[in-house]
Amino acid sequence: MKSFKNHFSLVIALVSILFSIQIFVIVDRTMEAYKENLANNYSIIIISQKKLQDQEILDQSELISRVTELSADNVIERLNSGITEKNKELLKLTLPKFYKLNLTQYPSPSQIKNLRKKLLKIDSIKKIEDFSHNHDTTYKLLLLFKTVVFVFAIVVFVVTTLLIFKELRIWQFKHNERMSIMALFGAPIWLRSAVLFRLAIVDAIIAGIITFGLFIYISSSPLIKEQFENLSINIVVFDLINDTAVLFTASITLSIILALMIVIGHKEEV
Repeated sequence: MKSFKNHFSLVIALVSILFSIQIFVIVDRTMEAYKENLANNYSIIIISQKKLQDQEILDQSELISRVTELSADNVIERLNSGITEKNKELLKLTLPKFYKLNLTQYPSPSQIKNLRKKLLKIDSIKKIEDFSHNHDTTYKLLLLFKTVVFVFAIVVFVVTTLLIFKELRIWQFKHNERMSIMALFGAPIWLRSAVLFRLAIVDAIIAGIITFGLFIYISSSPLIKEQFENLSINIVVFDLINDTAVLFTASITLSIILALMIVIGHKEEV
């Protein structure tokens, strides 16, 4: 029963770490997908006194993916739908040229600022509408959310790592007499600690399997899929190859490192 409790404590602690790692990965993927979605719907409007060539605008920055000239008719209709056809034609001659710029990615505030400076170097461009206030608010909210999740993952990692270290230390104390007798007979340190490493590796594999099953279930959950559809994004919640490799590698590596630290500490005490 005590052995089961030791295994249970280690497995739960490792599952907590693996769960927090995978959650952070999912959040990071969600953020990138959401930023891509925002980039597709975000655009900058520039106003020029004369007609510009698309390439002239594209050359200003690699951030610009597409340039679209806005129809003068649409602009006039937004200004006043009651204008006569004759006045519309006259107004078209005096109106400046409007262009919509689509970007390759959702930009940071500094990228928007630099892009604005480059565009204003074109003499005919007199005004740029980059919706900076709304953009900055959205971008800061994205960064804040990602930072909060990262801090939470770090806290979980530190606390559960200390718990795993404590459990392995307790196991060492319970088997201290056996290890000391083996040391008297000249058994090398790796042989004396073989059971400790076996315990750490077995529990790491069990934790990896549990976490694997948990996220397989989560990734196939209709509720989770519905939530992502509501956000108009599509991501891989759990990558069977890459994520599985990361989870098992992280679990086994952490367990071995902590076990090794305990073995080295025990050797120094002898």
